[in-house]
Amino acid sequence: MDRFGELPLLVVAAALIDEDGRILVQKRPAGKSMAGLWEFPGGKVEAGEGLTAALSRELAEELAIETCPTHFMPLTFVSHQQDERELILFLYVCRKWTGLAKAVHASEVRWVSADELMMLQMLPADGPFIGSLRPLLSPGKV
Repeated sequence: MDRFGELPLLVVAAALIDEDGRILVQKRPAGKSMAGLWEFPGGKVEAGEGLTAALSRELAEELAIETCPTHFMPLTFVSHQQDERELILFLYVCRKWTGLAKAVHASEVRWVSADELMMLQMLPADGPFIGSLRPLLSPGKV
């Protein structure tokens, strides 16, 4: 804790985009905070861990896929107040991974188009990312 209060919680998320221009989202399971809402996969950065190392670890834990931190492209970030704590959520784009993504800790994973993404009930912290992602969600984009 610093002299201004509790430090923000650092969180990383991935916009996994496939060759068809779809993005992967996962649904929060029952029993978890904000259950039933959709989110981009990722999680908290542990003490002493770099942002991309944390994201690679989280994707392995949550989706059972292997990623290389050098394949993450930083896109944007948001600051979000959750309960009494500020979150700083960093979003990275990733178009290269190994394995088939499956719902390890989520109730469901889904590949969605830009239009479908707009229709989902997203976590409040993830919603602001959609505008930055729309231009990237079409086949053949780099």
